[in-house]
Amino acid sequence: QVQLVESGGGLVQAGGSLRLSCTASGRSISGLAMKWFRQAPGKEREFVAAISWSGTGTVYADSVKNRFTISRVIAKNTMYLQMNSLKPEDTAVYFCDGGGSWGQGTQVTVSS
Repeated sequence: QVQLVESGGGLVQAGGSLRLSCTASGRSISGLAMKWFRQAPGKEREFVAAISWSGTGTVYADSVKNRFTISRVIAKNTMYLQMNSLKPEDTAVYFCDGGGSWGQGTQVTVSS
């Protein structure tokens, strides 16, 4: 079974950027469809972005389209989420999902 660990979260001002990483162990992410979700305080977990098993297809939530980019590097067994033009409403714990596993999450806080 794959194990996932997120990193890269932090505190950033509105308009800034962060890059989240999701590093897998236990198996290769090649051939795995993977997703990013987020959960803000008092809210349900919501979908952010997905990358297909082949790595050639991506899907984004409307709220992050044209600001966030999902990608992966097979050689590093890592998926990324590049987040630009961050807004206070992007504040949440970000989780990665793939192969039936979830990571522990990484906190992103965007100050106004």
